[in-house]
Amino acid sequence: MNMRLIRTFILGILLSAFYMSNAQAPKIAVQLYSFRTQLAKDVPTTLAKLNTMGVKYVELAGTYGKTIPEFLALLQQFNLTPIGSGADFADLATQPEKVAKDAKALGVKYVVCFWIPHEGDDFNIGHVQKATEVFNKAGKILREQGITFCYHPHGYEFRPYGKSTLFDELAQKLDPQYVNFEMDTYWIKHPGQDPVAMLKKYPNRFPLLHLKDRKIGTVGNQNGRTDVETNVTLGTGDIDISSIMKVASKIGVEYAIIEDESSRSETQVPQSLAFLQKLK
Repeated sequence: MNMRLIRTFILGILLSAFYMSNAQAPKIAVQLYSFRTQLAKDVPTTLAKLNTMGVKYVELAGTYGKTIPEFLALLQQFNLTPIGSGADFADLATQPEKVAKDAKALGVKYVVCFWIPHEGDDFNIGHVQKATEVFNKAGKILREQGITFCYHPHGYEFRPYGKSTLFDELAQKLDPQYVNFEMDTYWIKHPGQDPVAMLKKYPNRFPLLHLKDRKIGTVGNQNGRTDVETNVTLGTGDIDISSIMKVASKIGVEYAIIEDESSRSETQVPQSLAFLQKLK
Protein backbone atom coordinates (compact mmCIF):
# COMPACT_ATOMS: atom_id res chain seq x y z
CA MET A 1 0.00 0.00 0.00
CA ASN A 2 1.56 3.36 -1.02
CA MET A 3 1.74 6.39 1.30
CA ARG A 4 -1.12 8.20 -0.43
CA LEU A 5 -3.48 5.30 0.16
CA ILE A 6 -2.31 5.01 3.76
CA ARG A 7 -2.95 8.72 4.37
CA THR A 8 -6.40 8.43 2.77
CA PHE A 9 -7.19 5.38 4.92
CA ILE A 10 -6.09 7.13 8.13
CA LEU A 11 -8.01 10.29 7.21
CA GLY A 12 -11.14 8.20 6.68
CA ILE A 13 -10.79 6.67 10.13
CA LEU A 14 -10.23 10.08 11.74
CA LEU A 15 -13.22 11.63 9.95
CA SER A 16 -15.41 8.70 10.93
CA ALA A 17 -14.34 9.05 14.57
CA PHE A 18 -14.97 12.80 14.40
CA TYR A 19 -18.53 12.42 13.11
CA MET A 20 -19.29 9.65 15.58
CA SER A 21 -18.02 11.74 18.49
CA ASN A 22 -20.07 14.71 17.31
CA ALA A 23 -23.28 12.74 16.77
CA GLN A 24 -26.09 14.63 18.42
CA ALA A 25 -29.00 12.88 20.10
CA PRO A 26 -32.46 13.97 18.96
CA LYS A 27 -34.29 16.47 21.13
CA ILE A 28 -37.11 14.77 23.04
CA ALA A 29 -40.65 15.99 22.49
CA VAL A 30 -44.19 14.80 23.24
CA GLN A 31 -47.08 14.54 20.79
CA LEU A 32 -50.01 16.33 22.45
CA TYR A 33 -52.42 13.80 20.96
CA SER A 34 -51.16 11.54 23.74
CA PHE A 35 -53.13 13.78 26.13
CA ARG A 36 -56.15 14.47 23.90
CA THR A 37 -58.65 13.38 26.56
CA GLN A 38 -57.07 15.54 29.26
CA LEU A 39 -56.64 18.56 26.95
CA ALA A 40 -60.27 18.38 25.88
CA LYS A 41 -61.26 18.87 29.53
CA ASP A 42 -58.63 21.30 30.81
CA VAL A 43 -55.87 22.76 28.64
CA PRO A 44 -53.92 24.77 31.27
CA THR A 45 -53.82 21.96 33.84
CA THR A 46 -52.67 19.42 31.25
CA LEU A 47 -49.92 21.67 29.91
CA ALA A 48 -48.83 22.37 33.50
CA LYS A 49 -48.45 18.60 34.04
CA LEU A 50 -46.29 18.31 30.94
CA ASN A 51 -44.11 21.09 32.26
CA THR A 52 -43.78 19.24 35.57
CA MET A 53 -42.68 16.12 33.67
CA GLY A 54 -39.79 18.13 32.23
CA VAL A 55 -41.18 18.29 28.68
CA LYS A 56 -39.77 21.17 26.62
CA TYR A 57 -40.95 20.46 23.07
CA VAL A 58 -44.40 19.46 21.82
CA GLU A 59 -45.91 18.40 18.52
CA LEU A 60 -49.37 19.90 18.17
CA ALA A 61 -52.66 18.14 17.53
CA GLY A 62 -55.09 21.05 17.32
CA THR A 63 -55.68 23.87 19.80
CA TYR A 64 -58.55 22.30 21.79
CA GLY A 65 -61.08 25.12 21.51
CA LYS A 66 -58.53 27.88 21.96
CA THR A 67 -57.59 30.44 19.35
CA ILE A 68 -54.03 30.14 18.04
CA PRO A 69 -52.84 33.17 20.08
CA GLU A 70 -54.55 31.82 23.23
CA PHE A 71 -53.03 28.37 22.80
CA LEU A 72 -49.57 29.74 22.07
CA ALA A 73 -49.76 31.95 25.14
CA LEU A 74 -50.50 28.90 27.29
CA LEU A 75 -47.63 26.95 25.75
CA GLN A 76 -45.33 29.86 26.51
CA GLN A 77 -46.65 30.10 30.06
CA PHE A 78 -45.61 26.50 30.68
CA ASN A 79 -42.32 26.71 28.74
CA LEU A 80 -43.45 24.39 25.96
CA THR A 81 -42.11 25.02 22.46
CA PRO A 82 -44.24 23.85 19.50
CA ILE A 83 -42.18 22.11 16.84
CA GLY A 84 -44.75 20.74 14.44
CA SER A 85 -48.41 20.51 13.52
CA GLY A 86 -50.61 18.28 11.41
CA ALA A 87 -52.22 18.95 8.04
CA ASP A 88 -55.10 17.14 6.37
CA PHE A 89 -54.47 15.62 2.94
CA ALA A 90 -57.45 17.49 1.46
CA ASP A 91 -56.12 20.83 2.71
CA LEU A 92 -52.69 20.09 1.28
CA ALA A 93 -54.33 19.28 -2.06
CA THR A 94 -56.68 22.27 -2.25
CA GLN A 95 -55.24 25.05 -0.09
CA PRO A 96 -51.54 24.48 0.64
CA GLU A 97 -51.01 28.23 1.02
CA LYS A 98 -53.44 28.22 3.98
CA VAL A 99 -51.59 25.27 5.52
CA ALA A 100 -48.38 27.28 5.29
CA LYS A 101 -50.06 30.36 6.75
CA ASP A 102 -51.44 28.39 9.71
CA ALA A 103 -48.06 26.78 10.36
CA LYS A 104 -46.41 30.19 10.36
CA ALA A 105 -49.03 31.45 12.82
CA LEU A 106 -48.30 28.49 15.12
CA GLY A 107 -44.58 29.12 14.86
CA VAL A 108 -43.75 25.52 13.95
CA LYS A 109 -40.87 24.27 11.83
CA TYR A 110 -42.60 21.09 10.65
CA VAL A 111 -45.94 20.20 9.08
CA VAL A 112 -46.92 16.52 8.98
CA CYS A 113 -49.61 14.68 7.04
CA PHE A 114 -50.72 11.53 8.86
CA TRP A 115 -52.92 9.76 6.31
CA ILE A 116 -53.31 9.26 2.57
CA PRO A 117 -57.04 8.77 1.84
CA HIS A 118 -58.06 5.39 0.42
CA GLU A 119 -61.15 3.19 0.59
CA GLY A 120 -61.10 0.35 3.08
CA ASP A 121 -57.85 -1.61 2.85
CA ASP A 122 -57.31 -0.85 -0.83
CA PHE A 123 -54.12 1.22 -0.84
CA ASN A 124 -52.38 0.91 -4.20
CA ILE A 125 -50.02 2.54 -6.68
CA GLY A 126 -52.74 4.94 -7.77
CA HIS A 127 -52.86 6.40 -4.26
CA VAL A 128 -49.05 6.68 -4.28
CA GLN A 129 -49.16 8.59 -7.56
CA LYS A 130 -51.83 10.97 -6.25
CA ALA A 131 -49.97 11.52 -2.98
CA THR A 132 -46.75 12.19 -4.87
CA GLU A 133 -48.42 14.94 -6.88
CA VAL A 134 -50.07 16.55 -3.84
CA PHE A 135 -47.08 16.27 -1.49
CA ASN A 136 -44.45 17.54 -3.93
CA LYS A 137 -46.55 20.60 -4.79
CA ALA A 138 -47.52 21.38 -1.18
CA GLY A 139 -44.02 20.64 0.09
CA LYS A 140 -42.52 23.16 -2.32
CA ILE A 141 -44.95 25.85 -1.14
CA LEU A 142 -44.19 25.06 2.51
CA ARG A 143 -40.43 25.03 1.88
CA GLU A 144 -40.68 28.51 0.36
CA GLN A 145 -42.12 29.63 3.72
CA GLY A 146 -39.29 27.99 5.67
CA ILE A 147 -41.38 24.99 6.77
CA THR A 148 -40.36 21.35 6.39
CA PHE A 149 -43.08 18.96 5.23
CA CYS A 150 -43.16 15.30 6.26
CA TYR A 151 -45.45 12.33 5.70
CA HIS A 152 -46.12 9.89 8.55
CA PRO A 153 -46.63 6.30 7.29
CA HIS A 154 -49.22 4.14 9.03
CA GLY A 155 -48.33 0.67 7.77
CA TYR A 156 -50.47 0.21 4.66
CA GLU A 157 -47.63 1.73 2.60
CA PHE A 158 -45.48 -1.37 3.11
CA ARG A 159 -47.46 -3.69 0.91
CA PRO A 160 -45.38 -5.32 -1.82
CA TYR A 161 -45.02 -3.48 -5.11
CA GLY A 162 -42.75 -4.85 -7.81
CA LYS A 163 -39.48 -5.86 -6.19
CA SER A 164 -39.96 -3.56 -3.20
CA THR A 165 -42.92 -1.88 -1.46
CA LEU A 166 -45.33 0.97 -2.07
CA PHE A 167 -43.39 2.94 0.54
CA ASP A 168 -40.17 2.54 -1.44
CA GLU A 169 -42.02 3.79 -4.51
CA LEU A 170 -43.31 6.77 -2.52
CA ALA A 171 -39.84 7.58 -1.15
CA GLN A 172 -38.38 7.41 -4.65
CA LYS A 173 -40.99 9.70 -6.20
CA LEU A 174 -41.16 12.32 -3.43
CA ASP A 175 -38.61 15.11 -3.90
CA PRO A 176 -36.43 15.19 -0.73
CA GLN A 177 -36.05 18.95 -1.17
CA TYR A 178 -39.75 19.29 -0.38
CA VAL A 179 -40.99 16.11 1.28
CA ASN A 180 -39.52 13.77 3.87
CA PHE A 181 -40.90 11.47 6.55
CA GLU A 182 -41.82 11.19 10.18
CA MET A 183 -41.15 7.63 11.30
CA ASP A 184 -43.50 6.12 13.85
CA THR A 185 -41.63 3.18 15.35
CA TYR A 186 -44.89 1.32 16.03
CA TRP A 187 -46.18 1.82 12.49
CA ILE A 188 -42.93 0.55 11.01
CA LYS A 189 -42.81 -2.54 13.23
CA HIS A 190 -46.55 -3.34 12.97
CA PRO A 191 -46.57 -3.98 9.18
CA GLY A 192 -43.50 -6.21 9.49
CA GLN A 193 -40.64 -3.78 8.91
CA ASP A 194 -37.52 -3.08 11.00
CA PRO A 195 -37.26 0.55 12.22
CA VAL A 196 -33.46 0.36 12.56
CA ALA A 197 -33.05 -1.02 9.04
CA MET A 198 -35.45 1.60 7.71
CA LEU A 199 -33.47 4.48 9.26
CA LYS A 200 -30.27 3.05 7.78
CA LYS A 201 -31.87 2.57 4.36
CA TYR A 202 -33.13 6.16 4.25
CA PRO A 203 -30.68 8.02 6.53
CA ASN A 204 -31.55 11.50 5.26
CA ARG A 205 -35.31 11.17 5.02
CA PHE A 206 -36.44 10.99 8.68
CA PRO A 207 -35.95 14.33 10.49
CA LEU A 208 -38.77 13.37 12.86
CA LEU A 209 -39.34 10.19 14.85
CA HIS A 210 -42.43 9.11 16.79
CA LEU A 211 -41.30 6.90 19.65
CA LYS A 212 -43.95 4.34 20.43
CA ASP A 213 -43.52 0.85 21.88
CA ARG A 214 -45.78 -2.16 21.25
CA LYS A 215 -47.10 -4.71 23.72
CA ILE A 216 -45.29 -8.04 23.39
CA GLY A 217 -47.43 -10.56 21.52
CA THR A 218 -49.34 -8.01 19.43
CA VAL A 219 -50.16 -9.33 15.97
CA GLY A 220 -49.23 -6.90 13.20
CA ASN A 221 -50.99 -6.03 9.96
CA GLN A 222 -50.68 -3.78 6.91
CA ASN A 223 -54.02 -2.01 7.11
CA GLY A 224 -53.13 0.89 9.42
CA ARG A 225 -55.32 -0.22 12.31
CA THR A 226 -54.53 -1.38 15.83
CA ASP A 227 -55.78 -1.38 19.40
CA VAL A 228 -54.33 1.77 21.00
CA GLU A 229 -54.10 -0.10 24.30
CA THR A 230 -51.17 -2.03 22.82
CA ASN A 231 -49.13 1.19 23.21
CA VAL A 232 -46.84 0.52 26.19
CA THR A 233 -44.11 2.37 28.07
CA LEU A 234 -40.92 2.74 26.02
CA GLY A 235 -38.52 -0.08 26.74
CA THR A 236 -41.17 -2.57 27.85
CA GLY A 237 -42.49 -3.75 24.48
CA ASP A 238 -41.16 -5.59 21.42
CA ILE A 239 -39.64 -2.56 19.67
CA ASP A 240 -35.92 -1.98 20.19
CA ILE A 241 -36.11 1.69 21.17
CA SER A 242 -32.51 1.74 22.41
CA SER A 243 -31.07 0.66 19.06
CA ILE A 244 -33.40 3.02 17.22
CA MET A 245 -32.16 5.97 19.28
CA LYS A 246 -28.53 5.06 18.64
CA VAL A 247 -29.06 5.13 14.89
CA ALA A 248 -31.24 8.25 15.11
CA SER A 249 -28.37 10.06 16.85
CA LYS A 250 -25.91 9.06 14.13
CA ILE A 251 -28.06 10.13 11.18
CA GLY A 252 -29.23 13.45 12.58
CA VAL A 253 -32.89 12.94 13.49
CA GLU A 254 -33.85 16.32 14.98
CA TYR A 255 -36.77 15.40 17.24
CA ALA A 256 -37.75 12.08 18.84
CA ILE A 257 -41.37 12.53 19.85
CA ILE A 258 -43.06 10.32 22.42
CA GLU A 259 -46.57 9.39 21.32
CA ASP A 260 -48.69 7.21 23.58
CA GLU A 261 -52.26 6.74 22.38
CA SER A 262 -53.30 4.45 25.22
CA SER A 263 -55.60 5.37 28.11
CA ARG A 264 -52.53 5.13 30.39
CA SER A 265 -50.53 7.94 28.77
CA GLU A 266 -50.52 10.11 31.90
CA THR A 267 -48.69 7.32 33.73
CA GLN A 268 -46.67 5.90 30.87
CA VAL A 269 -45.25 9.09 29.34
CA PRO A 270 -43.25 10.02 32.49
CA GLN A 271 -41.95 6.45 32.59
CA SER A 272 -40.98 6.68 28.92
CA LEU A 273 -39.19 9.97 29.56
CA ALA A 274 -37.24 8.30 32.39
CA PHE A 275 -36.32 5.41 30.08
CA LEU A 276 -34.95 7.79 27.46
CA GLN A 277 -32.99 9.67 30.08
CA LYS A 278 -31.22 6.43 31.04
CA LEU A 279 -30.12 5.94 27.43
CA LYS A 280 -28.02 9.12 27.47
